[in-house]
Formats: sequence, C-alpha cells, structure tokens
Amino acid sequence: MQFLDHYGYFGLFVLLLLGIVGIPLPDEALLSLVGIAIHKGHMNFWGSLTAAWLGSICGISLSYVIGRVVGRGVVTRFGRFLHLTEERLFKVERYMERFGWMMIFFGYFVPGLRHVTALTAGVTRMKYRIFAPFAYAGALFWALTFLLLGQYVSHRLHRIEEIVYPFRYWIIVLVVLSLIAPFVYRVIRKRRLAKLTFQDVPPESKE
Repeated sequence: MQFLDHYGYFGLFVLLLLGIVGIPLPDEALLSLVGIAIHKGHMNFWGSLTAAWLGSICGISLSYVIGRVVGRGVVTRFGRFLHLTEERLFKVERYMERFGWMMIFFGYFVPGLRHVTALTAGVTRMKYRIFAPFAYAGALFWALTFLLLGQYVSHRLHRIEEIVYPFRYWIIVLVVLSLIAPFVYRVIRKRRLAKLTFQDVPPESKE
C-alpha cells in the first residue's frame, strides 16, 4: 500500500497491468485493499475502478499481442518464467475451444490463468474483435467484484476481527503452508522423477 500511497491511481494502474501480464503480484488482494481504502475515504471509488480497469485491459491486451506476434515457439520457450509449458498451453487451448468466451471473461478470477488465456488467444490468432469485448467486460466485472468485496470487508472488519482473533496463529500457519506447499511439491516431484529415470536406466553389462 505504500506504493499506492505514493503513486495513487497511476500506481494501481501499473501494478494491475504488470499483474495481468504475468508478474506474480497479489492482484485480488490489491483490489480488496483498495476497496478498504475507498470505504475509509482514502481513495475515490470511480477513480479506483477506472485505474483498475484500464490497467487490466492494457495488461490483457499486451499479453494478447505478445502471443499473436511472437507465436507459439517463443511463448513456450520463455513461458517457463511464467510457469507456462507447452502442455499447459495445449490444455488451455482445449478449454478455450470448449468454453470459448467464458474462459476469457471468467479467467480473471483464476490466478495464473488470466494471462495464459490472453497469450493463448493471441497464439491461436483469435480475432481481436472477438477477444476484446469479453476480455474488457471481464476485467470490469473482476475489478468491480474485488473493490466491492474490499468495501464490504472493511464495513464488517470489526466483527471479523472478533471472530478471527482467537484463530490468528492457526491462520498464519495455514497461510505459510499454502505459500511453501507448491515449492515442496515441485521438489518432491522432481526427486521422484529423477529416481524413476535412474531406475529405468539399464545397468552396463560386464564383458
């Protein structure tokens, strides 16, 4: 929030643009915090919604353009930095073929998916006039949802604090575990794969 305190609505625009492109930022938490700030009178609702929406649509458009211009090869080659593999791209393509506009519209609500749907739309050369309306409407709905959620939480914060306070340490433990669990899973999976690969290698025959 210090970044927002200093840069205001422009800071919100930049953070959401980067988050939508694929930089690992807590976009939903950010919007909720802005909603709390709105409720407390520190930020304006319409200014925040406009900045959030513009940042989101610029980010999603940039992801689409990147996918369309550089193509599948470059996207999958450098996609590992965004946890985007050829297999994952293929799965998203299949889902987009099945669910179409719903993947673009509701993809914002799935962290790690929104920028992949835009890249996939670009890679598959989906027409921009089809992509844009659903992507931009989805961005507005997503931003509005979490801004309103933040305002509601702020309104109910005192009651929530009374309920949560006795369980605060358990909540901290759960948050920490949720953060480290994916990394632990990857390490264990890599070790298992390495072990299986080693076992599959036939021993050298002695002459």
